[in-house]
Amino acid sequence: MADDTIHATWDEWLVSEIEQSDPDSVAIWYLGCNGFVLRSATTVLYIDPYFGDGAPPDLVRMIPVPIDPADVTDCDAVLVTHEHIDHMHPPSYGPLLADGGSLYAPSASYESPDYDGDMRVDGDHREVVAAGETFTVGDFTVHVRGANDPDAIEPVSFVVEHEAGTFFHAGDSKPADVFRDIGAAFDIDVGVLAFGTVGRIHHSADGETRPTKWYMTEGEVVEAANALQLDRLLPSHFDMWKGVAADPKSLYEHAASYTYPRSFEVVTVGDRVDVDAPGVVPPSTHR
Repeated sequence: MADDTIHATWDEWLVSEIEQSDPDSVAIWYLGCNGFVLRSATTVLYIDPYFGDGAPPDLVRMIPVPIDPADVTDCDAVLVTHEHIDHMHPPSYGPLLADGGSLYAPSASYESPDYDGDMRVDGDHREVVAAGETFTVGDFTVHVRGANDPDAIEPVSFVVEHEAGTFFHAGDSKPADVFRDIGAAFDIDVGVLAFGTVGRIHHSADGETRPTKWYMTEGEVVEAANALQLDRLLPSHFDMWKGVAADPKSLYEHAASYTYPRSFEVVTVGDRVDVDAPGVVPPSTHR
């Protein structure tokens, strides 16, 4: 299943917002699906960028495509959590790395991707990562840790440390035993957890439409957030696919009697938050 054309609906607006910014700490933008951009004063990371159209009738994209990656001029690295096409998508990450950045992904993402076209990045710019490893990109230190995604071959999560604060991305993980170790080892300021529901999804492989669960339910999100001891939670993936969408506001009631997360921030496509301060940062045109 190869989708080679990007149909951005926002022209260059979001790219401009990201690249003209000059954050004092680390700015974080939500790209929709499970994609995020982290920008410090010197370094830019993209995590799980996906700007494809989906693959109807199985994957029906419900949100805008906010970026044409060919417009991006500033990207030091792309981090990929696992091999699924909405995380490891060469047409999305390839142009981001055209000026020499590197792709960091588990071995299965290179060997068994859900994509049958050109991988877009040559061997000199492909880095294989595994749980337990640590590497640096600019002023970010990235710790690779495990994850629990039964639908993936080799899922990982990322703890991204910066002197201004720490960001965690769980990919599409369900609650995982390793989350308690991560929560004990790191003081996570902002954590991303994939939230959804059980919906009826068409599966072209066998022609059937059946109940499908890809992401965490409300209770599982709260369980994972407490294991990780998250200060701030950003739910993700709830907005992406027709049939498994969910309302993240429902998480407030589920988390009311728990210690973590300390706060929620429900972001929509294109929203920015900063790692060291609560609240959504308005775009430059609204400040």
